[in-house]
Amino acid sequence: MTENQEVLITIEQGIMSITLNRPEKKNALTNEMYQSIVTALKHGASDDQVRVVLFSGKGDSFTAGNDIADFLKAGGTKIHDLAVGKLILTMESYKKPIVAAVQGNAIGIGTTLLLHCDLVVAAKESRFALPFVKLGLCPEAGSSMLLPKLVGYQQAAELLFLGEPFDAEKAEKMGLINRLVDTKEVKLQALALCQKLTALPEDALLATKALLKAPEENLRDRIFKEFKDFDRLLKSKDAKRIFQAFLAK
Repeated sequence: MTENQEVLITIEQGIMSITLNRPEKKNALTNEMYQSIVTALKHGASDDQVRVVLFSGKGDSFTAGNDIADFLKAGGTKIHDLAVGKLILTMESYKKPIVAAVQGNAIGIGTTLLLHCDLVVAAKESRFALPFVKLGLCPEAGSSMLLPKLVGYQQAAELLFLGEPFDAEKAEKMGLINRLVDTKEVKLQALALCQKLTALPEDALLATKALLKAPEENLRDRIFKEFKDFDRLLKSKDAKRIFQAFLAK
């Protein structure tokens, strides 16, 4: 697994930490940084020691979004062939839980990537923005589908059409983030969530994420899919151990 100094990667106690380390540029993302993140995520997906992924940023920003100068170097390259496109697709299909620790600004893809995270802890002073239309672009990372599902059409239209910044309190009310904390507590609280996740039965956790992320279907089909997973997990070592411990009380 490769690493550059602008993306720091550690694996400890089941948690893969991916830290954006370009604070002098507000953690603006370059193609090389995207590639490093993709490489790390793919490693984490196949490494049994990794149970959960934690995203964070050094300094006073989560990320200012794409480094525009670097992004323009790509010229006419199709977005899905760029590392940013590969990151989006990797996160969309990622089977292990992803937690984000957000402080300061989360602009553009800094906001849309949160839609692919499972749990988000943010500082009370955090700011978010989706300025794609203002830049002459359209939404990315599936946000044109995921955001309306999360906040409703009218709210999503306002956020995406106007691209105006919004604060952490609004983000929490919309359901974009799980917990609002003081800036100094962001990483600690996110790490605490990761630790709780690593303590859970892994198969049950992965099955639950897969069910939550599954394509929409009719309710009866979903119930039968749950039946199948429930039956399988009921026979697992984790479930048997937990039930035996409960009965032994």
